[in-house]
Amino acid sequence: MLILFFYLFYIIEYYYWLFKLKNPYQAYQRISFEREAYANEHDLNYLRKRKFWSFRKYL
Repeated sequence: MLILFFYLFYIIEYYYWLFKLKNPYQAYQRISFEREAYANEHDLNYLRKRKFWSFRKYL
């Protein structure tokens, strides 16, 4: 994803969850990019073995 598409998708997903959950912090935690980051924060080699578009499994 280019930077523009990343931010566009990020904002759209955030507002989707914000509308659905009515809680800004929970909406932030439900963003697929953030869920992927939290799930793999202790794996120091994750970026080397990460496949392209792998955030989709966190949607």
